[in-house]
Formats: sequence, C-alpha cells, structure tokens
Amino acid sequence: MSLYITSLNSGSNGNCYYIGNDEEAIFIDAGISCRETERRMQRLGLTMEKVKAIFVSHEHSDHIAGIPVLARKYKIPVYITDRTLKHGGMELAQDQVKAFQAYEAVKIGGLSITGFPKFHDAYDPHSFVVASDSVRVGIFTDIGKPCAHLINHFRQCHAAFLETNYDEEMLMKGRYPASLKNRIRGGNGHLSNAQALDLFKTHRPAFMSHLLLAHLSKDNNNPQLVQDLFDAHREDTSIVVASRFAETAVYHIQSTGELLNDIKRPVEPRPVSAFPAQPPVQQLRLF
Repeated sequence: MSLYITSLNSGSNGNCYYIGNDEEAIFIDAGISCRETERRMQRLGLTMEKVKAIFVSHEHSDHIAGIPVLARKYKIPVYITDRTLKHGGMELAQDQVKAFQAYEAVKIGGLSITGFPKFHDAYDPHSFVVASDSVRVGIFTDIGKPCAHLINHFRQCHAAFLETNYDEEMLMKGRYPASLKNRIRGGNGHLSNAQALDLFKTHRPAFMSHLLLAHLSKDNNNPQLVQDLFDAHREDTSIVVASRFAETAVYHIQSTGELLNDIKRPVEPRPVSAFPAQPPVQQLRLF
C-alpha cells in the first residue's frame, strides 16, 4: 500500500494537508476557504469526494477557518477533541462532530489516523500520524519544542510535514515586540529551523523519502534559506518547502520494506498530564 500527500497551503494565512490512498483521503486541518481548497484540489487532479474526514490539530483560525463550509457542503465528518471544539467557535452539525482520543487510532477506510499531544499555545493541540499498512506519514507543525512523542513518531515516518517556522536571527532582529519573540521561541510556540534540522539529522529514519518543511513565518524566515539548510543534510530524502501561497505537487509515498528493521530504540514519552491543560490567555496568532 502507498499514500499520496500534498500541502494545499502552509502558513499563518492557512494550513491544509491532504493524505490519502487510492480509495479515500483525509485533511489534517482546513484553514483556507472552501473555494480555494476546491481550486487547489482541482489543479492537482484530486477530488473532494475522496475526502472522508477532517482532523483538527487545534483551534487557531489558520487551521480551522475553512472547516464549517467544507464540512457542510461535502458532508465530511470532523474529528476534533472536546476542548478544541469548545474553544474553536465553529458552527458544525452535531452529527458531523466526531471525538478522538490521543494514542487511539481512528480508521477511515484503509487509513489509520493517530493523534498525540504536543506543546503549543492552544487548548488541546495534537500532531498526527497517518498510516496505510506499513506506510506512515507524520504531520508535525505548530510545536513549541520536540518531545519524546514527536521523536518516536518521526523515527517511524516514510514522509513528514515538519514545522520550520523561524530563523532565530531573523526573529530576534525583526519587528515583533520582545514578548512575542519570546513566546514564539518559547516552549509552547513554534519550531525554529535549527530545532527542526536537529530533529531531522538526529532522528531521520533511513527510509524517509520526503520531508515537507511547513508553516514558515512570513516575516521571520525565508524559503530558500530553509531549502539550502536542509539540502545540505538531505541524503536520500527529498526536501520540499511547503508554500503559504500555493499547493505543492502530489507526492507518492511508498514503503521500502525497511520499517521494522530500522526503528531506533524508543525515547521515553511524557504522559498526557505533562502537557499544558490550557494555553496562556492570549494565543499565538502572529507568526
């Protein structure tokens, strides 16, 4: 079995990631408009009819803005935690709302989707791994810092969307007030280029074929800088910078048969209780 992946948009102006097989697909987040989602899907030769579910990572508007219209128009169920639903402010039909729990896989046809908690300035934020038989794709964005959960799942992925939000020097020399800079680079903000690169260099499995660098800051990063930084260490992994203005190509992710023999020893994960129960009063929305 194999998976097809694309980023329809990635950035503080909207995030939407497509993962599917030959029969069905899901979105992780849907933060661009229904009309723009349809246009980008059509340009890629993908159909909305194949999308069977939307999984929500957290309640920030750049991840949920398109969900109500998409869900209503295409009768798509929305998988979301209770706290994210409570604080997201979305108007959804009750029968379309589906709860999910951390570490419990949800089956959508031939896809298996597992969420796990992460550090971010939101009420109940989750990352996801989407699997189809032995093929695994991770969606790892909006992360304040790497944790054992992230490391363990990253080590098992044939492909991943990984946040590279900011360049440390650009952030510190930029226009943002000191308080916002400190929150972005703090433990519940976003991953820097350096943090993401260290994760990639240290924990990349030999069978990872594609890495899509995601959620780049408009003001505090540069796509070519990130591309060059990761290309220097890419080895056999194709590096793609996901745009905040357009969709990427569709990438075909296949298993090499090496997964069971190449996973490193697990890192001891933190329990769910170690993650913040709720974010600071003011949430991160400018990045």
